[in-house]
Amino acid sequence: MKASQFFISTLKEAPADAEVVSHKLMMRAGMIKKLGAGIYTLMPMGLRVVQKVEAIVREEMNRAGAVELSMPVVQPAELWQETGRFEKMGPELLRIADRHGNNFVVQPTSEEVVTDIARQEIRSYKQLPKNFYQIQTKFRDERRPRFGLMRGREFIMKDAYSFDRDQASAKASYQVMAKAYRRIFDRFGLTYRAVAADSGAIGGDLSEEFQVIAATGEDAIVYCPGSDYAANMEKAEALAPAGPRASSSQPMTKTPTPGKSTCADVAELLGVPLQITVKSLVLATDTLSDKGEVLKTQVWLLLLRGDHDMNEVKVGKLPGLSAFRFATVPEIEDHFGCKPGYLGPLSLQKPVKLVVDREVAVMSDWICGANAPDFHITGVNWGRDLPEPDMVADLRNVVAGDASPDGQGELVIERGIEVGHVFYLGTKYSQAMKATFLDQNGKPQFMEMGCYGIGITRLPAAAIEQNHDERGIIWPDALAPFTVVICPINAERSPEVKAASESLYAELLAAGVDVMLDDRGERPGAMFADWELIGVPHRVNIGDRALKEGHVEYQHRRDAAATAVPLADIGALLLAKLAA
Repeated sequence: MKASQFFISTLKEAPADAEVVSHKLMMRAGMIKKLGAGIYTLMPMGLRVVQKVEAIVREEMNRAGAVELSMPVVQPAELWQETGRFEKMGPELLRIADRHGNNFVVQPTSEEVVTDIARQEIRSYKQLPKNFYQIQTKFRDERRPRFGLMRGREFIMKDAYSFDRDQASAKASYQVMAKAYRRIFDRFGLTYRAVAADSGAIGGDLSEEFQVIAATGEDAIVYCPGSDYAANMEKAEALAPAGPRASSSQPMTKTPTPGKSTCADVAELLGVPLQITVKSLVLATDTLSDKGEVLKTQVWLLLLRGDHDMNEVKVGKLPGLSAFRFATVPEIEDHFGCKPGYLGPLSLQKPVKLVVDREVAVMSDWICGANAPDFHITGVNWGRDLPEPDMVADLRNVVAGDASPDGQGELVIERGIEVGHVFYLGTKYSQAMKATFLDQNGKPQFMEMGCYGIGITRLPAAAIEQNHDERGIIWPDALAPFTVVICPINAERSPEVKAASESLYAELLAAGVDVMLDDRGERPGAMFADWELIGVPHRVNIGDRALKEGHVEYQHRRDAAATAVPLADIGALLLAKLAA
């Protein structure tokens, strides 16, 4: 491609509403253009990157035996009503009606439609397994769209859905997809981690997120450098402390803590480590009638170490707490006789169910609220001062330095951007939509399903968050809009420069290289700045003075300076670097 035939539109400054690096650089490099809140036009330069992503995904999905189709963006509400998601999904699901008053949705995902296809087309176990995938536009009506393509409302996603005869086959299909995803992300040339993820109401362990590592990532990724263990924060297990609980050594004392309502403030006031304080979190669960009326409310008290944070996903998996909510102030005052900030497990007004984190269960001489304003209790011990808890469980987020669950070292935490997810669904959708097949005995069985997504338009933004500098984007070869750019210097005044540039351009085109020849006649500084901003990984500068000495200049986007290369060797050098 020649620049004069293409469309290049760069900006010196990013728009004021661009927040993160990828948003700023994609706007400045002319890759996207905002149309509305969370809605962007993919400009020619950005579209080329997205097409590179799609090509790799499509090749590996086909290689893994998946079959491509394309499902409608607008889908009948009836299918979503069958699974209950038309009502449950909330305002992120864009609902529309046609001129006849028929309800539709603009798809955020396609489990319902693909399950409808399967129940109509798949009759026998002999037709299984099957995996259907699409690369298609999605829409989710985000409350606060932000960060450009990172959290837009309209986006492109690859979503795949597997159908199998039983759990064993479904798990085999899942592993095929998990391996395909690793090949996909390896080919992107990005630093990423596949981490174990929570599988929600489905249960089980077959759920992995693919996270591109970036300091600006929204997700916390937990891993062990000495092993293959990796999980997201929701899933990562905090092991029980080793060894028995220490014996008590202090008397229990009601201690004044005027105006100090947080564990950190109390620890500072008393001159003690934050680790010996215990925080109280009050939850509630409601028993409802068939009409949705509250028949009974159970109040729960959770105790965590003062420097730890509650993991809501873990708590929601505990018996009786699947539908928990945080207790209201009146509920708290009714049970504890005190406002929040000074709560604890002693001197309650009404009984509560006590759930204690593993760490707190082995603590001795700890500090908690006294259920009296401006007072805490020091020297609290299990057995002596209060009975053993109703339940001991892993309630908290892990922290760096915790022991790895596989026993192979300590955990490290870094930030990541989720760009892919593989997930075993089971029969959640097939049961709701009565998607069955006839097994070997001629009996109907529900199909076992899995789903597998990749954020096609989110991935370039994640790649930029990982690969950029003060000059602009640094694309991996596989994702760059152009792999090589040839920059002739003053070609309009030098027939030799023009001829050498055209010759190298033709040589690279013939070799199948995605090459750009910048024939715009720009000044060298402006031309170089454009391509550094756009992030093309390989650049060749061809100038009259260097040509007279028999060489040109090669510079990788990460190099601090250009390197002289004989003109006769530059084509072979580029092909070797691209092959590597």
